[in-house]
Amino acid sequence: MYTNVKKYNQIKDLKVFYSFICCPRRFGLLFLIPLLFSANLLIAQASSSSLDSSDWATSPGVIGTFVLLLIVVLIAILILSYRLSGFFQSIKDKREASRKLAFSEELYEMEDTEIDTILEKRKAALRYKLSGAELGGKGRALDEKGLLTQVTHDPDNPLVDEKKKSPLRYETPPELKTIVINYLGASVFWLVFGTLVGQYVGMKFIWPEIDTVSWLSFGRLRPVHTNTVFWGWASMAMIGLGYFVVARTSNTVIYSYKMAKTAWWMINFSVVAGNIALLSGLNNGGGEYREYVWPIAIFFGLGLLLTFRNFYKTVATRKISEIYISNWYLLGGLVWTLTLFTIGYVPHFQDGLGETVIQGYYMHMGVGMWFMTFTLGLIYYYLPSSLNKPIYSYSLGVLAFWTQMLFYTLIGTHHFVFSPLPWWLQTVAIVFSAGMFIPVIAGTTNFLMTMRGSWNEISKSYILPFFLVGVVFYFVGSSQGSFQAFRFTNYVWHFTDFNVAHSHMTMYGIITFILWACVYAILPKITGREPRQFFVGVHFWMAFVGLFAYMISLMIGGTLRGMSWIDGEPFIQSIILMQPYWVWRAVGGSLMFISHLVFAYNFMVMVRSRKEITK
Repeated sequence: MYTNVKKYNQIKDLKVFYSFICCPRRFGLLFLIPLLFSANLLIAQASSSSLDSSDWATSPGVIGTFVLLLIVVLIAILILSYRLSGFFQSIKDKREASRKLAFSEELYEMEDTEIDTILEKRKAALRYKLSGAELGGKGRALDEKGLLTQVTHDPDNPLVDEKKKSPLRYETPPELKTIVINYLGASVFWLVFGTLVGQYVGMKFIWPEIDTVSWLSFGRLRPVHTNTVFWGWASMAMIGLGYFVVARTSNTVIYSYKMAKTAWWMINFSVVAGNIALLSGLNNGGGEYREYVWPIAIFFGLGLLLTFRNFYKTVATRKISEIYISNWYLLGGLVWTLTLFTIGYVPHFQDGLGETVIQGYYMHMGVGMWFMTFTLGLIYYYLPSSLNKPIYSYSLGVLAFWTQMLFYTLIGTHHFVFSPLPWWLQTVAIVFSAGMFIPVIAGTTNFLMTMRGSWNEISKSYILPFFLVGVVFYFVGSSQGSFQAFRFTNYVWHFTDFNVAHSHMTMYGIITFILWACVYAILPKITGREPRQFFVGVHFWMAFVGLFAYMISLMIGGTLRGMSWIDGEPFIQSIILMQPYWVWRAVGGSLMFISHLVFAYNFMVMVRSRKEITK
């Protein structure tokens, strides 16, 4: 019965999808946004020689960014209102519990005849029938009808309601459970280490004279921070969560646990050796996100190759006919990243402007085709499973997948607008950046419609708030990136601190929040242990508020810095004006780092084995 319903829903989705794309008038709407932006970009191309910064605030890219930031604020207010509602309800429940406890103590002091009288009234109340006029009158409200049930005598309820205990626990093979925990454990370590380095680097903006050791210089620590959180934290967490997805959605066991362990050692070795090399001054010549020299980076590439083979063979030996949409994204992300790794490290391309083109391709594909694509695949499994409902539309997922493949692969050059690269190549990158609205809107719609009807979960658990923040930032961060690709906004913001804000909006607001949501969604179900809701809440709010302070301060400061450059002010003036914004950057970064320590504690609670009591 379930199989027939599932097949019927898939056929219905495909009919809707095919009817949509087969109708030129409807399908043309998908390309309306990029075409409109393309016309605007062509006008900007013709008039770029006389850019006027006096009306910068009315630029479409700037206005769009302001609107997107407003969306983030509204979502924060929404989540906060749900949580405050739960908080005030808990206070109300405490008062009610205290009142009931006082009544029970009063009963204990009564004589037997008085208690018998009360019991007789209760019996009569059970036989009472409503007359329709019970809501009127000025008498004292008494529960003489016996309508109250499940009364608790414990007034000491926690300030924040404990998370509901999940009635569902997945029967997971011990080998798979070990693989998932080992990958996630390594990722948590790299998160704490990598962001500790990032926190120290952020402090250097305030106290540049904090040290004089070459190993701790900004030029060496900054790539340690970025590569550690990229290849250590995010990549290890993604792969660990992905192993559970491919096994679960294929209804089979992992093809080779030994291969998974080998890949674990290879990836971790590349991060350790790569960081030691970076601290000692040995790097790949400054190529962002590919600073590891190839003898070290090759271990990461081999680890990904083993992971791809393991995932592919697991899906190939699945016990069901369909390949679930999550596996499309996971395998697609691995294929693209292996291709990207090969292109990024082949020496033939690393000469002159060719190196610049490859750098733009590599750094953007690393984010879009590895982290973003793989994480989207995780959402398609963990979000509906945590809500106990199917994904809203399979067809929207397929549309987002193929348009992601189409548009994202040609937008890397928008990092080098106004550079010596061919003008037509820059224009293609800008137009395809606008085309990214299609997969972003399709994916965001799919996820939000899946959440529809489950908003009450916000007040019961922090899993949905983590997912909600990640999905909203997926729309906000990706759309803001498309706006920033426009020539005028690029002219103002590029090479300023605004880029740092944008990168944290995506890699932290999207990738990291989604990974946290997935970890909190699955680990308790395979280990049987849940962290306290209070500490999960501390983790969520410190990370969210810290990110917001970090992001807004650098966006404002980056805009003022760009305008300072355009106005021709001395460079040192732009350094002076950034000082207060760097302070707020440090404040936000501190909150984020503390939240990571709380997350590490929560992780230890979830994976800690129970102590057996010996008789």
